Amino acid sequence: MRSTCFVLTLIVAAVAGCATTEAPDPLERLNRKVFAFNDGVDATILKPLATTYLKVTPEPIRVGVGNFFSNAQDIGSAANLVLQGRPVEGGREAGRFATNSVLGILGVIDVATPLGLERHRTSFGSTLTQWGVEPGAYIVWPLLGPSCARDAVGIPIDWLTNPLSWLSIVPMRNGLTAAELVDARATALPITNMIDDVALDRYLFVRDAYLQRHRRTAEE
Repeated sequence: MRSTCFVLTLIVAAVAGCATTEAPDPLERLNRKVFAFNDGVDATILKPLATTYLKVTPEPIRVGVGNFFSNAQDIGSAANLVLQGRPVEGGREAGRFATNSVLGILGVIDVATPLGLERHRTSFGSTLTQWGVEPGAYIVWPLLGPSCARDAVGIPIDWLTNPLSWLSIVPMRNGLTAAELVDARATALPITNMIDDVALDRYLFVRDAYLQRHRRTAEE
């Protein structure tokens, strides 16, 4: 993981200054190749797995699986809320994680939301945004998908704050990571099917939607 952080830092340093508001995608040629690779992996592996998962898994079980993985991200969100100068919300997010982890059987059952402990999903990339760090160049990562130079720094940090990364049993950790990926892909199926139907250039559609969402987030 340290080597990953080092590589990400070098990449960010190399491309962060290359982007401008008018030209946020100086790596478009490379990004399109990575995008095509991701599409190939998705078409041959991820989408078929996600489609089968939706067909054979009852909805209550899918909800529980989604709750479990979302709960694992809540402790990182709590830390980022504090770093963003929102300690009250950070404390409530930590309380949400503790409540669901204990009373909700490791987060499988969401008992915190009915108690008024709403989820505030945030990341280290959002924290850097609050600190005034510019987004830098648009980047498409293998398997991970769209990002930007600023948010790339947060990828390993967000992973390290996820309790699933703390598991010492490597096969279990990898298995849970794969299951989370399939669950996330299954959730995204309606969106990606819509993109396939309406987008003439899927790369541009995904890129522009990502950049627009991040601009809107930064303005809030």
